[in-house]
Amino acid sequence: MRTLYFLVPGTGGKFACGGLWAELKTLDLAKQVCTAEVATYRQREQNTRFLDDLLQESNLQDSIFVLSWGFDVAQLAAKLHRQHVIYHAHSAGYGFSLPVHIPIITVSRNTLGYWGQKAPHSLIYYLPNLISHEFHNRQGDRDLDVLVQARKSSEYLLHDLIPALQQKCRVEVVNSYVEDLPGLFNRAKIYLYDSAEYWAQQRVSEGFGLQPLEAIACGCQVFSSVNGGLSDYLDPGFNAHKIACYSKEYDVQRILQTLNASPVDLPDEFFAEHRGEAIVKRLTTILNEINYFFDHRETHPSTIQPLTQTRLIRLNAKRLFNKLKQKLFSGTSNQ
Repeated sequence: MRTLYFLVPGTGGKFACGGLWAELKTLDLAKQVCTAEVATYRQREQNTRFLDDLLQESNLQDSIFVLSWGFDVAQLAAKLHRQHVIYHAHSAGYGFSLPVHIPIITVSRNTLGYWGQKAPHSLIYYLPNLISHEFHNRQGDRDLDVLVQARKSSEYLLHDLIPALQQKCRVEVVNSYVEDLPGLFNRAKIYLYDSAEYWAQQRVSEGFGLQPLEAIACGCQVFSSVNGGLSDYLDPGFNAHKIACYSKEYDVQRILQTLNASPVDLPDEFFAEHRGEAIVKRLTTILNEINYFFDHRETHPSTIQPLTQTRLIRLNAKRLFNKLKQKLFSGTSNQ
């Protein structure tokens, strides 16, 4: 297989976020399948390859560049137009299009459907994000009633719901990086997550929403929005509860009821496709197909007409003309 270079703007500092950690976890899994390493393109870092230096090398036909940072993908795809490129798609809705020779690997079925419509002639695959085995229910005592991480939380959650809950139970609001997130989830009975407002402001989708699934794996009862990739696995009323429903009073009532209810303990099979073993197996199949595709692309051009706006206008005009012709023919036959 070709060598994979996972392109990120940087590996920490101002670039630190859930999307970066998810990408680096995918890199670690890819190392079990083929040669893979990280490369930065905005800031130079010690002991890390830099994209501009890489592009000076002569053996890049044996390499594949993996793009993931949504706001930079269009620019990087243009810069790497002569190279083998994969787009590892987390969030959807950035507005750019990709040439048909760039395969797309999506982290959620929600994003899979987005690109299935937007890029109907591209290779598209589904590869869920990793929930590592450290996220599991330790069956210990839980001293926190309700846990909230402030980042991405809605104004309603922070300014209305949480103050109301603080009068009724113990609420922990986290505003900083958590070193031991599995440990924190195992201390909480309920985890609240409401990202719909945040992503609406960003004008892109929730790509996957790792933390609600990680919380569920640790035995938390989850109240969450179900926007974007969250809809892949959250099933309100069965494995989670929908948050921000109808009124603050209704939310408070349901949360307090859940505190006193028996927790839902999901079987290991529910998390199986998100564990490392399953992801490596799936990634092996995907990379084999993509490497075969790049072999084919070197000697064969694309022959399927792209679904451009111009072609859509032409297809709609053709459809309307055929309907009109059918109607006229039908009217003539009835005379």
